[in-house]
Amino acid sequence: MGAGDKMKNTADKLKGDAKEKIGDATDNEDLQAEGRVEESKADLKQATEKAKDAFKG
Repeated sequence: MGAGDKMKNTADKLKGDAKEKIGDATDNEDLQAEGRVEESKADLKQATEKAKDAFKG
């Protein structure tokens, strides 16, 4: 996994987490859901990159 990909996935996860927390604080269900979706996408991308690395090595 490239360092750039890992950093981007981590940034996306943190961004999703932040949106979810802001949604919690403001009682905005749409923002909470959007944050959860972004976190899930980042987790999936990270898992895909790890799987690629496993097959390369």
